[in-house]
Amino acid sequence: MKFILWPFKIILSLISSIITLTGKAIGIILGLVIMILGMAATVTIVGGIIGIPLIIFGLLILIKSIF
Repeated sequence: MKFILWPFKIILSLISSIITLTGKAIGIILGLVIMILGMAATVTIVGGIIGIPLIIFGLLILIKSIF
């Protein structure tokens, strides 16, 4: 019985790994974009209040996506 289900198990594991890699790539891109927005907001004095937490939040997303 295991031989009959074996091809389906391989296909599902391949799809699962592709979705995991895609999710990590989106997380890395999203983290970088949030960090860049935070850096752009930090240029102004008033934006520094919002920019620094955005940089930290983007960095945390980036680290979580890599590991």
